Amino acid sequence: MPSASDEPARADARPSDTPSSERTSTERTASERVPSEVALPGPQGALTERDRRILALEGRTFRYVGAKERAIREEIGLSKVAYYVRLNALLDEPAALRAAPAVVNRLRARRTSEDGGASLGGDHRVA
Repeated sequence: MPSASDEPARADARPSDTPSSERTSTERTASERVPSEVALPGPQGALTERDRRILALEGRTFRYVGAKERAIREEIGLSKVAYYVRLNALLDEPAALRAAPAVVNRLRARRTSEDGGASLGGDHRVA
């Protein structure tokens, strides 16, 4: 009956007596439950897999109407609104700029540019 004698000792054990391997497995489990779209704070500043897929999708061109929205749903698993909210946040992250500088700079320029017709004429007339 060695297991019966081990159980009371473990029940009386202090939290500091818990082996670090048990605490690490608990911490790992908690970090695995974090959704992939949430970037964990840390010194590495790395992008999540979903963030990399968003940047790759923005680097592609689509020939047909609705093809991009379909790719957002099927490949990334986000609604269109959630995708663009995350994309807008990605444009401000230095890690995204390091990962895809051409895409990020192009999208930043588009985000900050004004409407060409409004800035040229000022009266918003087409002809």
